[in-house]
Amino acid sequence: MTQSLPDKLRINVRFFAALSERLGCSATEVEVPAGATIASVWAAVSSEPLPANVLVARNMEYSQPDQAVENGDEIAFFPPVTGGGR
Repeated sequence: MTQSLPDKLRINVRFFAALSERLGCSATEVEVPAGATIASVWAAVSSEPLPANVLVARNMEYSQPDQAVENGDEIAFFPPVTGGGR
């Protein structure tokens, strides 16, 4: 029996630091169409374009916004990390 792929993917989304403040939450779950990318996930949770300097991770590994997502993935968005001085 052939298993069909889902039409919709359920994605767990996390926001860190200033992004969670700006969006008003630190985590949510969204449905996106099959074949969606990390950028599509951002578009599903925000009316603003994905800022160029935002870092993204897919399942705790740095990723690019054009990377495809799979059902059940965790996508995290966080501002760039800056180092501290002495």
